[in-house]
This record gives sequence, structure tokens and C-alpha cells, in this order.
Amino acid sequence: MNDCTGGKPRWKRTKVNVDDHIIVPRVDATSAAADPEKAVEDYMAALTMVPMDRRRPLWEFHILDFPTSKAASTMVLRVHHSIGDGMSFMTLFVASSSSTADPSRQAAMPPPPKRTGAIYQRRPRPPVSSGKALLGWFFSYLVLAWHTLVDSVLLLATILFLSDPRTLFMRVGSSRKAHRGKRFVHRSLRLDDVKLIKTVINCTINDGDLLQP
Repeated sequence: MNDCTGGKPRWKRTKVNVDDHIIVPRVDATSAAADPEKAVEDYMAALTMVPMDRRRPLWEFHILDFPTSKAASTMVLRVHHSIGDGMSFMTLFVASSSSTADPSRQAAMPPPPKRTGAIYQRRPRPPVSSGKALLGWFFSYLVLAWHTLVDSVLLLATILFLSDPRTLFMRVGSSRKAHRGKRFVHRSLRLDDVKLIKTVINCTINDGDLLQP
């Protein structure tokens, strides 16, 4: 667990009481029946307003026991980032689950996407012995060296005097301890579509986010 004795956080061994980490909240039945997806979003938004209890291990299972358009119930896994990131936890969680059709079997992972689109086709490369290929190889290393130099200078400038640009996700005001709620709106997307957008706008994908280079 994360112990904050003396104002300095540190790891400490403790006995885990599972009942303290499994939460089944009471949700308004009328709101859940009228718009279950919005009820899930409202609960997750309200959950961001409540800080985690640092006197016990920083993980919680919130079970929303009402049906939505895609599932019979919803489970919200709330874990502090000091324990792990989202992708590693989702992979571990799916690997630890069992199939609903056959509880003795492990849950099947989603099948890999079929990369048959035009963006996945490899372009023909000229022979390495040709002058055009050698010039392209040399130019690519010059571009790599230039980008490395620019990134190093920007990193040093950020450490010394630059600050991150203001975004909607940053806290506004002088109080850094204020907890501002965030609304999580979810939508299912095909991974091929996300990769196509990534290629068109020249971005990279990190945990489902589009990041500009």
C-alpha cells in the first residue's frame, strides 16, 4: 500500500481486505433505465471528484449492476497509476478472466485486425547499390540527427524555463489540491479506422490517444 506517514509517500506491506475494494453503489433506477450509458458516464465523472483513500491499497472495483446496450452490467476498475498503466492492467485483467460460455476456459483475446488496406502495403525500395538509395539513406540519418538535436534542446528548455501548454485537462487556478471532475465519454471504434486517421494526420497512437509529433 501507499503510506503517507510524515507527508512522504512510501510503500508498505499490508493485509488486503477485499470487501474494502469491491464497491456496489446504489444508482438511481429511473436514470439507469432511461439512459444506462449516460448513467455510467455520470458515475465515472462523479468518481473523479473523490480522492482515493491512501490508508489502503490504491485499487477499487466498482460494479454497476444494471444492463446497458452492450453488457448485462458494468465494472469500473479504478487503479492508481503508481501501480501500473492502463494497457498493462487491461491485458492482465482480460488474461485473468474466464469465458462466460465455458467458465473453465480463459477469455479469448480480440482477434488481430486484418491489415489488408492500402496503408499497409509496402512500397518498393530501390536497390541499395543505387546512388538514389544511398542518398536517401544518408538524408534520413541527417533528419534523424536534426530531430534528436531539436528534441534535446526543447527538453532542456522545458526543464529550465518552459512550461507545458494549457489544455482543458489541466487544473485551473492556484489551488493544486482542488479536485475537478472529468467526464469520460466512451465509444467503440475499429482499430483500422483509428490507424487510418493516424496515418492521414501524421500522428502516433498511445493508449488510444492521438498525439501530434
